Amino acid sequence: MDDLLPLDAPYDRVSVLLPLPLDGPYDYKADPALGLGRGAVVEVPLGKRRMTGVVLGPGGDDVAEERLRGVIRSFDVPPIPDSVLDLVDWVAAWTLAPRGSVLRMAISSPGALEPPPSSVVLTSVSEVAWPPNTRMTPARRRVLAVLSDGPALEPKDLAREAAVGPSVIKSMADAGLLDRHELAPPPPFKAPDPNRSGHPLTGEQEIAADALRRAVTAGAFSVAALDGVTGSGKTEVYFEAIATALTAGRQALVLLPEIALSAQWLERFEARFGVQPAVWHSDLKPKVRRETWRAVAEGTARVLVGARSALFLPFHELGLIVVDEEHEPAYKQEDGVAYQARDMAVVRARLEEVPVALISATPSLETLENVRGGRYQGLHLAARPGSATLPSVEMIDLRRDRPDRGRFLAPGLVRAVEQTLADGEQVLLFLNRRGYAPLTLCRGCGYRLECPNCTAWLVEHRLLGKLQCHHCGFSGRLPRQCPSCEAEDSFVASGPGVERLAEEVLSRFPDARFQIASSDTIVGPDQAAEFVRAVNAREVDVIVGTQIVAKGHHFPWLTLVGVVDADLGLAGGDLRAGERTYQMLHQVAGRAGRADRPGRVLMQTHVPENPVMAALAAGDRDRFLDYETEQRREAGMPPFGRLAGLVVSAPDPQRADAAARAIARAAPRLDGVMVLGPAPAPLALLRGRHRRRLLVKARKEINLQRVLRDWLAPIRLENAVRLSIDVDPYSFM
Repeated sequence: MDDLLPLDAPYDRVSVLLPLPLDGPYDYKADPALGLGRGAVVEVPLGKRRMTGVVLGPGGDDVAEERLRGVIRSFDVPPIPDSVLDLVDWVAAWTLAPRGSVLRMAISSPGALEPPPSSVVLTSVSEVAWPPNTRMTPARRRVLAVLSDGPALEPKDLAREAAVGPSVIKSMADAGLLDRHELAPPPPFKAPDPNRSGHPLTGEQEIAADALRRAVTAGAFSVAALDGVTGSGKTEVYFEAIATALTAGRQALVLLPEIALSAQWLERFEARFGVQPAVWHSDLKPKVRRETWRAVAEGTARVLVGARSALFLPFHELGLIVVDEEHEPAYKQEDGVAYQARDMAVVRARLEEVPVALISATPSLETLENVRGGRYQGLHLAARPGSATLPSVEMIDLRRDRPDRGRFLAPGLVRAVEQTLADGEQVLLFLNRRGYAPLTLCRGCGYRLECPNCTAWLVEHRLLGKLQCHHCGFSGRLPRQCPSCEAEDSFVASGPGVERLAEEVLSRFPDARFQIASSDTIVGPDQAAEFVRAVNAREVDVIVGTQIVAKGHHFPWLTLVGVVDADLGLAGGDLRAGERTYQMLHQVAGRAGRADRPGRVLMQTHVPENPVMAALAAGDRDRFLDYETEQRREAGMPPFGRLAGLVVSAPDPQRADAAARAIARAAPRLDGVMVLGPAPAPLALLRGRHRRRLLVKARKEINLQRVLRDWLAPIRLENAVRLSIDVDPYSFM
């Protein structure tokens, strides 16, 4: 490949970072005529492969000139901005991930680096310029007649309009009867109109919107936490900040936790700005992904809404970042580079010197603590606009109001559903558990069907006719015979999932039209949009849903929310179990009564005295937050302390144990740092690998990354053993 560039050319050295799990760049020779500067995207040789990389700057002098290989070419795209390269460095340093692994997220669409194909249109040639002895057939005359009466057309369109075959068009162009013209493709996204009028704002909405407008106009780094009750119009408020950014000629980035389920958000954006924004998520088709990445880089995508990976897109004119539902666990990436997109959005805003707005009805404890400390500006919306009021919340104590045997809806909830349906209104029954049943066991011997690759029970999905592992994706049919006692047809479902709950709805309310809403039944934006349409058109009476319906949706006729198992999220030893349960239940309760019909929320629980349930029943969020804050402060847990999770995995338990013990023996003995473990991880077997976990707990002022680097850098693990590091872990599995 080196012979692609002349060996006697006057090369410079450039330092190129590749999207591989490597921390350092490689040096290459570069023809000065290429004009490579920091951020240039280039193609370089690596072994027998060609790789795409990014120039970080001039190369060093530690490799002899004759040993350097040459840059193959430079891609015709705007350079990756300094802010993105600085973000790559920052994320790598914070998460202890290789810089190349972080860079991969910034150049995640290699096809976008090639220029988009131009389109060819045809026009007719004046008859005086026709070649001599030109033969004119009826088909050719029809082609010329079409062009004489209209604009230039692409070959396929011209053939269709003239009712001729493609060969006729080609022969006319080859004969000189038609002229070919190349046109650059039009921008894939229309510019939003910031001057379109939005919904009239209430007094408190206008105060919050004005604060965000001023932050955008100032053009400096700031963080605002917009905390408003569900249905209070937070989206309309930050739309005003987006309009200000657009008016100032800047781009805006909005992060949503589950972009594939944001159909109503996109409708609201189009109603406000006249066009749809650019969208970025994992379900995009490759062509759209290429167009979107390039449009962001070239500045033709003025507003983009995306999942957490959108944070690494190459915006050159960024003026505002919005993190909607900032409390959502979905912003924490667990696999690969383990980063928290909400926190890294704040970092990118600081690097860009632009404001960032964190939006939530149930802000995270970390965000609230930053507001209390004066690091973030707090903005609050206390009421729903117009005649809409917050729903009443009642607890159903399952110790007293028990469901019938084999059923899961308590009599009190059943009566409320019957009354709501009789009033012609809609019901949401919430159960955050996919499938038919979370556990399948033998009624004869108690044998439980477990995933062969993970320490997890197989979940029955009766609609799909199979058992599934929700961790590794393993699936299989329900066996006829128990592997333990060999009894036939002895397996029974234990516990409810949304599919089993839907069976009860069909049995109890046979005339009600219901729809299951989970990630198994609503896959991607199109199905999400159809679900929203059906509910708004009142084609659905009862929604049986998981967490994908807990946030963001506005259904005017939905007046009753029934939470089937409010205690579900409290199980286990998760640091944030109480906080997450409160947030989810508060959000799902907020789906009720969002228009002029009052809402009601009934939560089935075995522990109504739990602080989470008591706060929800009393509508006293501050009481719960004060309790949770004090518990964390006393334990020295985030945000008042620091944590890091280390997971050692190996193909067999012996090697996992040996490596984990070796790491533990080398652990630092420092004041303010505690190392717990190793111990088998709660998911001790995951995707066929045995896992051991250590937890590092440190005081807040300690540089935890430095402690981890000094501790782990000298340790050498065998090739089959992997060590993953999660700074500020959200999952403890």
